[in-house]
Amino acid sequence: MAHLITIDDPDDPRLHDYTDLTDVELRRRREPAEGLFIAEGEKVIRRSRDAGYEMRSMLLSAKWVDTMRDVIDGTPAPVYEVSPALAERVTGYHVHRGALASMRRKPLPAVAEVLRTARRVAVMEAVNDHTNIGAIFRSAAALGMDAVLLSPDCADPLYRRSVKVSMGAVFSVPYARLDGWPRALDTVREAGFRLLALTPDERASTIDEAAPHRLERVALMLGAEGEGLSARALRAADEWVRIPMAHGVDSLNVGAAAAVAFYAVTAGRPEI
Repeated sequence: MAHLITIDDPDDPRLHDYTDLTDVELRRRREPAEGLFIAEGEKVIRRSRDAGYEMRSMLLSAKWVDTMRDVIDGTPAPVYEVSPALAERVTGYHVHRGALASMRRKPLPAVAEVLRTARRVAVMEAVNDHTNIGAIFRSAAALGMDAVLLSPDCADPLYRRSVKVSMGAVFSVPYARLDGWPRALDTVREAGFRLLALTPDERASTIDEAAPHRLERVALMLGAEGEGLSARALRAADEWVRIPMAHGVDSLNVGAAAAVAFYAVTAGRPEI
């Protein structure tokens, strides 16, 4: 059982995990190297704990102590109580949710292990916006995708913004990183998946025509905001698919497109 430790010095080395949270480049380097990620807010902290991530420490303002009492009592990790002003000095922003936890990362599974029992997989190429990563993981969890595969240049799903936007859904969907992009897509195909590349190109089949929900194993490929999938990734696909647009709209945000496509992959259009 943890004991509350009151800290009033922003330079206290025990707060190192929480320093400069708004410095994206610094945190992108530091967190994987140090084997940690930051969970923000009561729900996300609870979901990360329930998903089996080990807590390194927790940072709370006084008004959150009672709310988080069961979590405090259930962890051997130190729990630091600080004022809202000190939390802002340490982190670089107003921590309006009042609760942060530093969690220990788990080793990523091998691609083959993630694919072994999966039937519906999302494959992301160069999606480097943390908000989009979080939104896509949330949709993947909600709509029944079995796993997510990331190209080497995708953003970190465990970065604080991604975790927050996903509401902890990044803990619910298994994911792995592909090496040697796009050659690694051969591994996915060899595992029995049909690779469908989502693109607004008019030459693509509509997603209804492709009927991915009727296929045995499907890997839906998604590209970065704006540029979409690269030419190399499109060439590596088995089929191009598109979401039909109306009212002169040419495409959707990748997060919105992913949600529509995930539904089509997992359930298809209901028959009338």
